[in-house]
Amino acid sequence: MRIIIVGCGKVGSTITEQLVKEGHDVAVIDRDPSVIQDITNNFDVMGVVGNGASYSIQKEAGIEDAHLLIAVTGSDEQNLLCCLFAKKAGNCNTIARVRNPLYNHEIRFIQEELGLSMTINPEYAAATEIARILRFPSAIKIDTFSKGRVELIKFLVPENSPIDNCSLIDISHKIKTDVLVCAVERRDEVVIPNGSFVIKAGDTISIVASPTKARDFIKEIGVRAHQVGNAMIVGGGTMAYYLAEQLLSMGIHVKIIERDEERCEQLSELLPKAMIIHGDATNQNILLEEGIQNSEAFVSLTGIDEGNIFLSLFAQSCSKAKVITKINRISFGDIINDFQLGSLIYPKFITSEYITRYVRAMQNSLGSNVETLYHLIENKVEALEFHIHEGAPVVDIALEDLPIRDNTLIACINHAGTIIRPNGKTKISVGDTVIIITTHKGLGDIKDILQK
Repeated sequence: MRIIIVGCGKVGSTITEQLVKEGHDVAVIDRDPSVIQDITNNFDVMGVVGNGASYSIQKEAGIEDAHLLIAVTGSDEQNLLCCLFAKKAGNCNTIARVRNPLYNHEIRFIQEELGLSMTINPEYAAATEIARILRFPSAIKIDTFSKGRVELIKFLVPENSPIDNCSLIDISHKIKTDVLVCAVERRDEVVIPNGSFVIKAGDTISIVASPTKARDFIKEIGVRAHQVGNAMIVGGGTMAYYLAEQLLSMGIHVKIIERDEERCEQLSELLPKAMIIHGDATNQNILLEEGIQNSEAFVSLTGIDEGNIFLSLFAQSCSKAKVITKINRISFGDIINDFQLGSLIYPKFITSEYITRYVRAMQNSLGSNVETLYHLIENKVEALEFHIHEGAPVVDIALEDLPIRDNTLIACINHAGTIIRPNGKTKISVGDTVIIITTHKGLGDIKDILQK
Protein backbone atom coordinates (compact mmCIF):
# COMPACT_ATOMS: atom_id res chain seq x y z
CA MET A 1 0.00 0.00 0.00
CA ARG A 2 1.04 3.61 -0.51
CA ILE A 3 1.17 5.35 2.87
CA ILE A 4 2.05 8.95 3.78
CA ILE A 5 3.34 9.73 7.29
CA VAL A 6 3.28 13.36 8.47
CA GLY A 7 5.65 14.04 11.36
CA CYS A 8 8.94 12.16 11.78
CA GLY A 9 9.54 12.35 15.51
CA LYS A 10 9.93 9.29 17.77
CA VAL A 11 6.48 7.91 16.90
CA GLY A 12 6.62 8.80 13.20
CA SER A 13 10.04 7.21 12.67
CA THR A 14 9.00 4.05 14.56
CA ILE A 15 5.88 3.70 12.40
CA THR A 16 7.95 4.34 9.27
CA GLU A 17 10.42 1.60 10.22
CA GLN A 18 7.65 -0.94 10.88
CA LEU A 19 5.68 -0.21 7.69
CA VAL A 20 8.82 -0.31 5.51
CA LYS A 21 9.68 -3.71 7.04
CA GLU A 22 6.22 -4.91 6.02
CA GLY A 23 6.83 -3.90 2.41
CA HIS A 24 4.71 -0.76 2.06
CA ASP A 25 5.50 2.19 -0.21
CA VAL A 26 6.02 4.99 2.32
CA ALA A 27 6.43 8.76 1.90
CA VAL A 28 7.24 11.00 4.88
CA ILE A 29 6.63 14.71 5.44
CA ASP A 30 8.31 16.92 8.05
CA ARG A 31 9.17 20.62 8.35
CA ASP A 32 12.78 19.92 9.37
CA PRO A 33 15.12 19.17 6.40
CA SER A 34 17.67 17.42 8.67
CA VAL A 35 14.97 15.06 9.99
CA ILE A 36 13.89 14.18 6.44
CA GLN A 37 17.50 13.61 5.40
CA ASP A 38 18.09 11.35 8.38
CA ILE A 39 15.00 9.22 7.80
CA THR A 40 15.57 8.87 4.04
CA ASN A 41 19.17 7.82 4.73
CA ASN A 42 17.98 5.08 7.09
CA PHE A 43 14.91 3.81 5.22
CA ASP A 44 13.86 3.36 1.62
CA VAL A 45 11.19 6.09 1.68
CA MET A 46 10.36 9.25 -0.22
CA GLY A 47 10.91 12.42 1.85
CA VAL A 48 9.18 15.79 1.45
CA VAL A 49 10.13 18.88 3.45
CA GLY A 50 7.20 21.13 4.36
CA ASN A 51 3.93 21.58 6.23
CA GLY A 52 1.89 18.37 6.04
CA ALA A 53 -1.33 20.38 6.28
CA SER A 54 -0.57 22.03 2.93
CA TYR A 55 -2.37 20.63 -0.12
CA SER A 56 0.65 21.26 -2.39
CA ILE A 57 2.97 19.41 0.01
CA GLN A 58 0.56 16.49 0.29
CA LYS A 59 0.27 16.44 -3.51
CA GLU A 60 4.06 16.32 -3.82
CA ALA A 61 4.07 13.33 -1.46
CA GLY A 62 1.52 11.56 -3.68
CA ILE A 63 -1.75 12.04 -1.79
CA GLU A 64 -3.86 11.47 -4.92
CA ASP A 65 -2.63 7.86 -5.12
CA ALA A 66 -2.27 7.19 -1.37
CA HIS A 67 -4.29 4.56 0.46
CA LEU A 68 -3.60 5.96 3.93
CA LEU A 69 -2.29 9.13 5.59
CA ILE A 70 -1.01 9.00 9.19
CA ALA A 71 -0.55 12.36 10.95
CA VAL A 72 1.65 12.19 14.07
CA THR A 73 3.10 15.71 14.40
CA GLY A 74 3.44 17.33 17.82
CA SER A 75 0.20 19.30 17.32
CA ASP A 76 -3.24 17.66 17.63
CA GLU A 77 -4.82 20.45 15.61
CA GLN A 78 -2.32 20.12 12.77
CA ASN A 79 -2.83 16.34 12.72
CA LEU A 80 -6.59 16.81 12.35
CA LEU A 81 -6.10 19.43 9.64
CA CYS A 82 -3.72 17.12 7.74
CA CYS A 83 -6.34 14.37 7.79
CA LEU A 84 -9.11 16.74 6.70
CA PHE A 85 -7.05 17.89 3.68
CA ALA A 86 -6.11 14.31 2.83
CA LYS A 87 -9.78 13.23 2.80
CA LYS A 88 -10.61 16.07 0.40
CA ALA A 89 -7.49 15.76 -1.80
CA GLY A 90 -7.09 12.01 -2.05
CA ASN A 91 -10.17 10.47 -0.43
CA CYS A 92 -7.84 8.09 1.41
CA ASN A 93 -8.09 6.59 4.87
CA THR A 94 -6.69 8.77 7.66
CA ILE A 95 -5.24 8.26 11.15
CA ALA A 96 -4.55 11.17 13.52
CA ARG A 97 -2.62 11.26 16.78
CA VAL A 98 -4.73 13.23 19.28
CA ARG A 99 -3.18 13.53 22.75
CA ASN A 100 -4.75 16.50 24.54
CA PRO A 101 -7.02 15.41 27.45
CA LEU A 102 -9.35 18.24 26.37
CA TYR A 103 -10.24 16.21 23.27
CA ASN A 104 -10.21 12.78 24.90
CA HIS A 105 -13.87 12.79 25.96
CA GLU A 106 -14.94 14.11 22.54
CA ILE A 107 -12.84 11.78 20.42
CA ARG A 108 -15.73 9.79 18.95
CA PHE A 109 -17.46 12.99 17.83
CA ILE A 110 -14.22 14.31 16.30
CA GLN A 111 -13.57 11.03 14.51
CA GLU A 112 -17.06 10.84 13.04
CA GLU A 113 -17.33 14.51 12.04
CA LEU A 114 -13.93 14.60 10.31
CA GLY A 115 -14.33 11.17 8.74
CA LEU A 116 -11.19 9.80 10.41
CA SER A 117 -10.54 6.08 10.06
CA MET A 118 -8.86 6.02 13.47
CA THR A 119 -7.41 8.22 16.20
CA ILE A 120 -4.52 7.21 18.41
CA ASN A 121 -3.50 8.65 21.78
CA PRO A 122 -0.11 7.16 22.77
CA GLU A 123 -0.16 8.61 26.28
CA TYR A 124 -3.65 7.28 27.04
CA ALA A 125 -2.83 3.87 25.55
CA ALA A 126 0.38 3.64 27.60
CA ALA A 127 -1.44 4.74 30.77
CA THR A 128 -4.05 2.04 30.21
CA GLU A 129 -1.30 -0.58 29.85
CA ILE A 130 0.32 0.59 33.11
CA ALA A 131 -3.02 0.51 34.94
CA ARG A 132 -3.57 -3.09 33.74
CA ILE A 133 -0.19 -4.10 35.15
CA LEU A 134 -0.87 -2.44 38.52
CA ARG A 135 -4.06 -4.49 38.83
CA PHE A 136 -1.76 -7.50 38.71
CA PRO A 137 1.71 -6.32 39.80
CA SER A 138 3.53 -9.64 39.35
CA ALA A 139 3.01 -9.33 35.61
CA ILE A 140 5.71 -7.80 33.44
CA LYS A 141 3.17 -7.12 30.68
CA ILE A 142 -0.55 -7.73 30.14
CA ASP A 143 -2.23 -7.65 26.72
CA THR A 144 -5.95 -8.12 26.20
CA PHE A 145 -7.99 -9.77 23.45
CA SER A 146 -11.69 -10.24 22.69
CA LYS A 147 -12.65 -7.01 24.48
CA GLY A 148 -11.03 -8.13 27.73
CA ARG A 149 -12.35 -11.72 27.76
CA VAL A 150 -8.84 -13.11 27.16
CA GLU A 151 -5.52 -11.93 28.60
CA LEU A 152 -1.95 -12.67 27.62
CA ILE A 153 0.14 -12.30 30.78
CA LYS A 154 3.93 -12.28 30.88
CA PHE A 155 5.74 -12.93 34.18
CA LEU A 156 8.95 -14.29 35.67
CA VAL A 157 9.00 -17.79 37.19
CA PRO A 158 10.40 -17.28 40.73
CA GLU A 159 12.91 -19.44 42.56
CA ASN A 160 11.33 -22.40 44.42
CA SER A 161 8.24 -22.18 42.21
CA PRO A 162 6.12 -25.36 42.11
CA ILE A 163 6.48 -25.35 38.30
CA ASP A 164 10.30 -25.19 38.34
CA ASN A 165 11.72 -28.21 36.44
CA CYS A 166 8.22 -29.28 35.36
CA SER A 167 7.20 -30.06 31.79
CA LEU A 168 4.08 -28.34 30.48
CA ILE A 169 2.23 -31.69 30.52
CA ASP A 170 3.15 -32.18 34.19
CA ILE A 171 2.04 -28.62 34.99
CA SER A 172 -1.39 -29.23 33.42
CA HIS A 173 -1.79 -32.31 35.65
CA LYS A 174 -0.46 -30.61 38.78
CA ILE A 175 -2.37 -27.32 38.39
CA LYS A 176 -5.87 -27.87 37.04
CA THR A 177 -6.43 -24.26 35.93
CA ASP A 178 -7.12 -24.03 32.19
CA VAL A 179 -4.29 -21.85 30.83
CA LEU A 180 -1.91 -22.19 27.90
CA VAL A 181 1.81 -21.40 28.13
CA CYS A 182 2.37 -19.87 24.68
CA ALA A 183 5.92 -18.45 24.81
CA VAL A 184 9.02 -18.81 26.98
CA GLU A 185 12.09 -16.56 27.17
CA ARG A 186 15.27 -18.10 28.53
CA ARG A 187 18.20 -15.72 28.33
CA ASP A 188 18.45 -14.84 24.60
CA GLU A 189 16.36 -17.81 23.49
CA VAL A 190 12.65 -17.54 22.63
CA VAL A 191 10.55 -20.71 22.39
CA ILE A 192 6.95 -21.46 21.46
CA PRO A 193 6.85 -24.60 23.63
CA ASN A 194 5.26 -28.03 23.20
CA GLY A 195 4.02 -30.29 25.99
CA SER A 196 7.45 -31.78 26.73
CA PHE A 197 9.11 -28.39 27.26
CA VAL A 198 10.51 -28.05 30.83
CA ILE A 199 10.06 -24.73 32.67
CA LYS A 200 12.97 -23.43 34.78
CA ALA A 201 13.11 -20.79 37.52
CA GLY A 202 14.19 -17.52 35.92
CA ASP A 203 12.26 -18.17 32.72
CA THR A 204 9.90 -15.45 31.56
CA ILE A 205 6.70 -17.12 30.41
CA SER A 206 3.62 -15.81 28.63
CA ILE A 207 0.25 -17.45 29.31
CA VAL A 208 -3.12 -17.07 27.57
CA ALA A 209 -6.38 -17.52 29.48
CA SER A 210 -9.50 -15.74 30.69
CA PRO A 211 -8.68 -13.17 33.41
CA THR A 212 -10.13 -15.36 36.19
CA LYS A 213 -8.31 -18.53 35.14
CA ALA A 214 -5.06 -16.63 34.62
CA ARG A 215 -5.19 -15.26 38.17
CA ASP A 216 -6.06 -18.68 39.60
CA PHE A 217 -3.02 -20.15 37.86
CA ILE A 218 -0.76 -17.36 39.12
CA LYS A 219 -1.95 -17.88 42.71
CA GLU A 220 -1.39 -21.65 42.45
CA ILE A 221 2.26 -21.15 41.54
CA GLY A 222 2.81 -18.76 44.42
CA VAL A 223 2.96 -15.43 42.59
CA ARG A 224 1.28 -12.29 43.97
CA ALA A 225 -2.01 -11.67 42.15
CA HIS A 226 -3.80 -8.72 43.86
CA GLN A 227 -3.66 -5.10 42.76
CA VAL A 228 -1.51 -2.49 44.48
CA GLY A 229 -3.04 -0.20 47.11
CA ASN A 230 -0.94 2.91 46.41
CA ALA A 231 1.27 4.28 43.65
CA MET A 232 3.95 6.96 43.46
CA ILE A 233 4.26 8.63 40.04
CA VAL A 234 7.24 10.82 39.15
CA GLY A 235 6.49 13.33 36.40
CA GLY A 236 3.20 15.16 35.99
CA GLY A 237 2.74 15.16 32.22
CA THR A 238 -0.22 14.04 30.13
CA MET A 239 0.48 10.34 30.65
CA ALA A 240 0.65 10.82 34.42
CA TYR A 241 -2.73 12.55 34.34
CA TYR A 242 -4.35 9.74 32.34
CA LEU A 243 -2.77 7.11 34.60
CA ALA A 244 -3.76 8.82 37.83
CA GLU A 245 -7.35 9.17 36.58
CA GLN A 246 -7.53 5.42 35.93
CA LEU A 247 -5.82 4.39 39.18
CA LEU A 248 -8.06 6.61 41.31
CA SER A 249 -11.12 5.02 39.68
CA MET A 250 -9.68 1.61 40.73
CA GLY A 251 -9.45 2.75 44.37
CA ILE A 252 -5.65 3.09 44.33
CA HIS A 253 -4.13 5.98 46.31
CA VAL A 254 -2.02 8.17 43.99
CA LYS A 255 0.88 10.51 44.75
CA ILE A 256 2.42 12.56 41.90
CA ILE A 257 5.78 14.33 42.24
CA GLU A 258 6.29 17.14 39.72
CA ARG A 259 8.99 19.81 39.62
CA ASP A 260 6.95 22.50 37.80
CA GLU A 261 4.83 24.49 40.28
CA GLU A 262 2.30 25.69 37.71
CA ARG A 263 1.72 22.12 36.49
CA CYS A 264 1.23 21.02 40.11
CA GLU A 265 -1.55 23.57 40.48
CA GLN A 266 -3.20 22.31 37.28
CA LEU A 267 -3.01 18.70 38.44
CA SER A 268 -4.47 19.63 41.83
CA GLU A 269 -7.54 21.01 40.06
CA LEU A 270 -7.81 18.12 37.59
CA LEU A 271 -7.18 15.37 40.17
CA PRO A 272 -8.58 16.53 43.53
CA LYS A 273 -8.36 13.00 45.01
CA ALA A 274 -4.64 12.64 44.21
CA MET A 275 -1.80 13.99 46.36
CA ILE A 276 0.31 16.37 44.26
CA ILE A 277 3.85 17.11 45.52
CA HIS A 278 5.91 20.01 44.18
CA GLY A 279 9.50 18.82 44.19
CA ASP A 280 12.45 17.46 42.23
CA ALA A 281 12.39 13.65 42.42
CA THR A 282 16.01 13.42 41.26
CA ASN A 283 16.78 14.50 44.84
CA GLN A 284 16.53 11.18 46.67
CA ASN A 285 15.67 12.94 49.93
CA ILE A 286 12.38 14.08 48.37
CA LEU A 287 11.51 10.49 47.50
CA LEU A 288 12.44 9.26 50.96
CA GLU A 289 10.45 12.04 52.66
CA GLU A 290 7.40 11.14 50.55
CA GLY A 291 7.61 7.51 51.62
CA ILE A 292 9.04 5.64 48.66
CA GLN A 293 10.01 2.83 51.06
CA ASN A 294 6.31 2.07 51.62
CA SER A 295 5.10 2.48 48.03
CA GLU A 296 3.53 -0.59 46.47
CA ALA A 297 4.08 0.82 42.96
CA PHE A 298 6.60 3.28 41.54
CA VAL A 299 6.12 4.70 38.03
CA SER A 300 8.78 6.94 36.45
CA LEU A 301 7.19 9.07 33.71
CA THR A 302 9.55 12.03 33.28
CA GLY A 303 10.49 13.17 29.79
CA ILE A 304 14.10 12.02 30.20
CA ASP A 305 14.78 8.31 29.70
CA GLU A 306 18.05 8.33 31.67
CA GLY A 307 16.27 10.01 34.58
CA ASN A 308 13.51 7.39 34.51
CA ILE A 309 16.10 4.59 34.57
CA PHE A 310 17.98 6.01 37.58
CA LEU A 311 14.73 6.73 39.45
CA SER A 312 13.58 3.14 38.92
CA LEU A 313 16.92 1.73 40.04
CA PHE A 314 16.71 3.83 43.22
CA ALA A 315 13.11 2.68 43.84
CA GLN A 316 14.23 -0.95 43.58
CA SER A 317 17.12 -0.35 45.96
CA CYS A 318 14.99 1.02 48.78
CA SER A 319 11.52 -0.52 48.37
CA LYS A 320 9.60 -3.61 47.30
CA ALA A 321 7.45 -1.57 44.94
CA LYS A 322 6.29 -2.78 41.54
CA VAL A 323 8.47 -0.62 39.28
CA ILE A 324 7.36 0.64 35.85
CA THR A 325 9.73 2.63 33.64
CA LYS A 326 8.77 4.73 30.62
CA ILE A 327 11.28 4.70 27.77
CA ASN A 328 10.74 7.11 24.88
CA ARG A 329 13.99 7.39 23.01
CA ILE A 330 16.72 5.00 24.12
CA SER A 331 16.89 1.93 21.87
CA PHE A 332 19.60 -0.14 23.58
CA GLY A 333 17.09 -2.85 24.46
CA ASP A 334 19.54 -5.57 25.58
CA ILE A 335 21.39 -3.20 27.94
CA ILE A 336 18.15 -1.80 29.41
CA ASN A 337 16.87 -5.33 30.08
CA ASP A 338 20.03 -6.11 32.07
CA PHE A 339 19.11 -3.31 34.50
CA GLN A 340 15.97 -5.20 35.64
CA LEU A 341 13.79 -2.07 35.52
CA GLY A 342 10.51 -3.91 36.12
CA SER A 343 7.94 -3.35 33.39
CA LEU A 344 9.13 -1.18 30.51
CA ILE A 345 6.62 1.03 28.69
CA TYR A 346 7.42 2.27 25.17
CA PRO A 347 4.61 4.62 24.00
CA LYS A 348 6.02 4.76 20.45
CA PHE A 349 5.82 0.95 20.11
CA ILE A 350 2.27 0.86 21.48
CA THR A 351 1.27 3.39 18.80
CA SER A 352 3.09 1.40 16.12
CA GLU A 353 1.18 -1.76 17.10
CA TYR A 354 -2.18 -0.02 16.79
CA ILE A 355 -1.35 1.35 13.35
CA THR A 356 0.26 -1.88 12.06
CA ARG A 357 -2.86 -3.79 13.07
CA TYR A 358 -5.06 -1.31 11.19
CA VAL A 359 -2.87 -1.46 8.08
CA ARG A 360 -2.86 -5.27 8.01
CA ALA A 361 -6.65 -5.37 8.42
CA MET A 362 -7.03 -2.76 5.66
CA GLN A 363 -4.88 -4.89 3.33
CA ASN A 364 -7.09 -7.92 3.88
CA SER A 365 -10.50 -6.28 4.03
CA LEU A 366 -12.11 -9.24 2.25
CA GLY A 367 -10.46 -11.90 4.41
CA SER A 368 -10.29 -12.78 8.10
CA ASN A 369 -9.06 -9.49 9.52
CA VAL A 370 -6.53 -8.75 12.22
CA GLU A 371 -8.58 -7.54 15.19
CA THR A 372 -5.69 -7.20 17.65
CA LEU A 373 -1.89 -7.24 17.31
CA TYR A 374 0.87 -7.20 19.92
CA HIS A 375 4.61 -7.50 19.43
CA LEU A 376 5.99 -9.73 22.16
CA ILE A 377 9.53 -10.35 23.32
CA GLU A 378 11.33 -7.52 21.54
CA ASN A 379 9.49 -8.10 18.26
CA LYS A 380 10.63 -11.74 18.04
CA VAL A 381 7.08 -13.04 18.54
CA GLU A 382 3.68 -11.66 17.49
CA ALA A 383 0.31 -12.30 19.09
CA LEU A 384 -2.60 -11.69 16.72
CA GLU A 385 -6.36 -12.01 16.93
CA PHE A 386 -8.29 -12.78 13.72
CA HIS A 387 -12.01 -12.53 13.12
CA ILE A 388 -13.09 -15.52 11.02
CA HIS A 389 -15.26 -14.78 7.98
CA GLU A 390 -17.15 -17.01 5.55
CA GLY A 391 -14.83 -18.89 3.20
CA ALA A 392 -11.76 -18.88 5.48
CA PRO A 393 -9.66 -22.02 4.76
CA VAL A 394 -9.57 -23.02 8.46
CA VAL A 395 -13.34 -23.31 9.01
CA ASP A 396 -14.88 -26.64 10.17
CA ILE A 397 -11.59 -28.57 9.98
CA ALA A 398 -10.10 -30.24 13.07
CA LEU A 399 -6.94 -28.38 14.09
CA GLU A 400 -4.91 -31.61 13.94
CA ASP A 401 -5.78 -31.83 10.21
CA LEU A 402 -4.70 -28.27 9.37
CA PRO A 403 -1.20 -27.83 7.84
CA ILE A 404 -0.18 -25.16 10.37
CA ARG A 405 3.26 -23.56 9.94
CA ASP A 406 6.08 -24.32 12.35
CA ASN A 407 6.44 -21.96 15.32
CA THR A 408 2.77 -21.01 15.05
CA LEU A 409 0.34 -21.77 17.86
CA ILE A 410 -3.45 -21.46 17.96
CA ALA A 411 -3.65 -20.29 21.57
CA CYS A 412 -7.32 -19.54 22.12
CA ILE A 413 -10.71 -19.40 20.38
CA ASN A 414 -13.56 -17.09 21.35
CA HIS A 415 -16.73 -18.85 20.21
CA ALA A 416 -19.80 -16.66 20.78
CA GLY A 417 -18.34 -15.37 24.05
CA THR A 418 -17.15 -18.77 25.29
CA ILE A 419 -13.36 -18.95 25.64
CA ILE A 420 -11.97 -22.26 24.37
CA ARG A 421 -8.45 -23.57 24.86
CA PRO A 422 -8.22 -25.68 21.71
CA ASN A 423 -6.97 -29.24 21.23
CA GLY A 424 -6.42 -31.31 18.10
CA LYS A 425 -10.14 -32.10 17.71
CA THR A 426 -11.30 -28.48 18.02
CA LYS A 427 -12.81 -26.85 14.93
CA ILE A 428 -12.93 -23.14 14.10
CA SER A 429 -16.31 -21.69 13.07
CA VAL A 430 -17.38 -18.63 11.10
CA GLY A 431 -17.77 -15.69 13.54
CA ASP A 432 -15.11 -16.95 15.96
CA THR A 433 -12.11 -14.87 16.90
CA VAL A 434 -8.86 -16.83 17.03
CA ILE A 435 -5.66 -15.86 18.87
CA ILE A 436 -2.42 -16.88 17.16
CA ILE A 437 1.10 -16.79 18.63
CA THR A 438 3.89 -16.95 16.04
CA THR A 439 7.50 -16.09 15.31
CA HIS A 440 6.56 -15.34 11.68
CA LYS A 441 6.20 -11.64 10.84
CA GLY A 442 3.59 -9.84 8.78
CA LEU A 443 0.57 -12.17 9.09
CA GLY A 444 -2.46 -10.28 7.80
CA ASP A 445 -5.05 -13.04 7.32
CA ILE A 446 -5.86 -16.33 9.05
CA LYS A 447 -4.80 -18.20 5.89
CA ASP A 448 -1.23 -17.01 6.55
CA ILE A 449 -0.90 -19.50 9.42
CA LEU A 450 -1.06 -22.40 6.92
CA GLN A 451 1.88 -23.93 5.10
CA LYS A 452 2.03 -22.89 1.46
